[in-house]
Amino acid sequence: MPYRLLEPVSTHGNAARAADNLLIQGDNLQALKSLLPFHRGQVKCIFIDPPYNTKSAFEHYDDNLEHAQWLTLMLPRLQLLRELLREDGSIWVTIDDHEGHYLKVLMDEVFGRQNFVANVVWQKKYSPQNDSEFFSAMHDHLLVYAKNASAWRRNLIPRTAKQDDAYKNPDGDPRGPWKASDLTRPEHRDRDFYAVLTPSGKQVLPARGRSWSRPPEEIERLRLDDRLWFGKRGDAIPSLKRFLSEVKDGIVPQTIWVREEVGDNQDAKKEVKQLNESEIFATPKPEALIARVLSIATQKGDLVLDSFLGSGTTAAVAHKMGRRWIGIEMGEHARTHCLPRLEKVIAGEPGGISRAVGWGQPAPDGTPWNAAAQGGGFRFLRLGAPVFDAAGRIHPEVRFATLAAFVWQQETGRAYAPHDAATGARAGTPLLGIHYENVSFSRLFGAGEAPISPPIRARAAIYLLFNGILGDKRPAGGNVLTRDVLTALLALHVESAAPDAPLIVYGEACRVGPARLARSRVTFRHIPHEIRAG
Repeated sequence: MPYRLLEPVSTHGNAARAADNLLIQGDNLQALKSLLPFHRGQVKCIFIDPPYNTKSAFEHYDDNLEHAQWLTLMLPRLQLLRELLREDGSIWVTIDDHEGHYLKVLMDEVFGRQNFVANVVWQKKYSPQNDSEFFSAMHDHLLVYAKNASAWRRNLIPRTAKQDDAYKNPDGDPRGPWKASDLTRPEHRDRDFYAVLTPSGKQVLPARGRSWSRPPEEIERLRLDDRLWFGKRGDAIPSLKRFLSEVKDGIVPQTIWVREEVGDNQDAKKEVKQLNESEIFATPKPEALIARVLSIATQKGDLVLDSFLGSGTTAAVAHKMGRRWIGIEMGEHARTHCLPRLEKVIAGEPGGISRAVGWGQPAPDGTPWNAAAQGGGFRFLRLGAPVFDAAGRIHPEVRFATLAAFVWQQETGRAYAPHDAATGARAGTPLLGIHYENVSFSRLFGAGEAPISPPIRARAAIYLLFNGILGDKRPAGGNVLTRDVLTALLALHVESAAPDAPLIVYGEACRVGPARLARSRVTFRHIPHEIRAG
């Protein structure tokens, strides 16, 4: 499968803030591959809502595939998505029971079983479906995997007013509201089965089959600190007082998400109907559901990707929450559904989560929402011609930055980041950057001696002669490695961040002999023959 160009179609909203937000029209498999040179290892969170393969044949998706075909469709997409994730990133995939268990096995294979995080159950319906043949399906699954579970960190879910209302203060404790928590464990342990004296003078024991969760001395310490609640009459089995002032800023995510907290299918359809009454997308997800995902998995400024964008919900929510985003959708409804929705978002559209996150709302001091200043922007792109044709020739519309991204990815396995000072790139010159690597080595340690971090060394400096980067497009000029061009590159290399590193130079031709290249520590690679085209 060839890499394809991403052709700009239009820019919407604030052009200066539109560069990081991309709506891409085209086949998502090809689009994902086209993103690799620029975004490999850059995405913090992926949310996808692929066709469930329920034989429903939705208008906008082929949802009637044979089982093996569906798995074959998903596998290469998951593999590319994994390459796009940051090392501390995560992927969230909605699915139902038709393919959910097979998808779990497939994702185990792609991401590794050790990186499985959770299977979240989302209540997608309010009313049961009474005409169901066997059971009324009330939930979907949300499979969560980390790129690297040891590096991924989840955020807490912000506390709600309803959750805080569960904390009361019936005894007037000066530390404020508290909530009673069980002090027993659901098993009998002889050492933790003992009598506790209540303020009324009554001795109480744990219920049959249970035992205290703390040793006697800990129970006594809690009593002296007034952290035990024995009921209004002072004669009940004690509970632990957990104070609102001492709990975390949020709550740990749980694996059951009810509709009252994150919305359901009906909520989602109401949201999209407000945006497009003439043609309702068949299978949208509620904005609150995506907001829950992004609040757990991302921070402001992180990059979010959805390669099955559907009606545009993920991009809309990411935009409102201050995340950067990439959305991919095939077919004409990328233009008829996603584009109009996102235009309304940057204009301050008030539906979905807008009020909850302050999107499109006046400031606390009453200052009106300013779409030009606060709405941001995005770019609309579409898949274009292959970067390389069947014979390996470079498409005439390919410019230096595009080919540079492919060369950099091929040499380093990383996304091209010319503005990242750490790469040592020099804008406006053939120097794409310095490829650094960890040096692997073994060392014997003495008693009490700790291992040291492996050093970093410059593997090579990567140079590209293309598109007249040296200002000379003649056959013997800047796209060809001549003796004069080599002299210019070596002078540039002396001023680079790693002047002792060897050089890898890509060009259309080489007019320098092998001996001179060897003395200069230059490896020449031919364009296009030594650039992998697929």
